[in-house]
Amino acid sequence: MSITRILADRLTAPENAGGRRGLYRVFVRDLILSCSIGVHAHEHEAPQRVKIDLSMWVRKSPAAIDDDIANVVSYEDVVSGIERLLGQGHIKLVETAAERIADLCLADRRCAKVRVKVEKLDVYTNAAGVGVEIERSRDTGAPPETLPFPPTQG
Repeated sequence: MSITRILADRLTAPENAGGRRGLYRVFVRDLILSCSIGVHAHEHEAPQRVKIDLSMWVRKSPAAIDDDIANVVSYEDVVSGIERLLGQGHIKLVETAAERIADLCLADRRCAKVRVKVEKLDVYTNAAGVGVEIERSRDTGAPPETLPFPPTQG
């Protein structure tokens, strides 16, 4: 197999891979919530706005979708879960928030991989946001370089 074909296969987005990979992408973009987050004393006094973006690569079920929400990963359930997580009390680090959101997504066995970005929006007047982006995958037993996901674009 040529190096061009290998690279093309790695760069093929899961949502475009068709039946070959059996994945589709569920996403939530620009979810803005207020939560108690931060390490500084003043950050314990009032909630802050955070923006959450996430993508979940989900394994297609062998069964037909049949236009039934029970047969897909529901973004409504994901958003409700994130709201509950961030409403449970103070979180010191955006990294902790991102890890908890990733764990929530991966709790659904159909989710193969998740990318989560958590941004604090009001920290600096001269920056739109600051935060962290993480990727987590379900352990497949395969070396990471053979997983069918595109590389992170920075």
